[in-house]
Amino acid sequence: MVTSVDGRIWGSRWRPKGNVVPGLFERLHDQLGGGSWLCGRVTAQEFAKGTEPQYPPSDQVLPRENWFAQREAKAWGIFLDASGKAVWARKDIGGDPILVILTEAVPDRHLVGLRADGVSYIFAGASSIDLARALETLNRELGIERLMVEGGGGANGALLRAGLIDELSLVITAAIDGSSGAPTVFNSGDVDLGPAPIETMTLVSHEVLENGAVWLRYRLTPTS
Repeated sequence: MVTSVDGRIWGSRWRPKGNVVPGLFERLHDQLGGGSWLCGRVTAQEFAKGTEPQYPPSDQVLPRENWFAQREAKAWGIFLDASGKAVWARKDIGGDPILVILTEAVPDRHLVGLRADGVSYIFAGASSIDLARALETLNRELGIERLMVEGGGGANGALLRAGLIDELSLVITAAIDGSSGAPTVFNSGDVDLGPAPIETMTLVSHEVLENGAVWLRYRLTPTS
């Protein structure tokens, strides 16, 4: 993640603008080795190209079974979308095929639309996503062993709370948001859930980047 000094992740609000490094997120993604990546529902709708609020009606009834438009890919773009909100109208992002993680509560019209778009999907719960189950499915079905979680704050927070993050790569930009409302690196909603379930957090590398940015990498051990 790339954040302001005050921990906010909407780069359009950061000041001074001159300190924001263009393309830094993508550059560090590649430097970390690329590979499959995961984002949350809000980010999914930013990537989706569909102009309608939902896929068109369909008479088809489909089983709640994992479905893959393809099996082989150098990297997957994976999105959490429990209720089926994103209308994709595309099948890949920068050449990475899209896969969405759903719950069984999604309507049939959404599954029909995903198949028509060539978007793969898996199920990970009846009405809420079981993140550990989702990752196990990705490993078993597609052989994914390493996954970069790249926001937004809700997805980051959910995976942190589930004890599924073992490394944090964080760039602190020499800029400030200075207001309320923008998500932070880790969001867990408005309810106080208590301390984060982290046993240890160890700095493994640090590097000063251009325009005063600092890149920190930590190894995390979740609470057992």
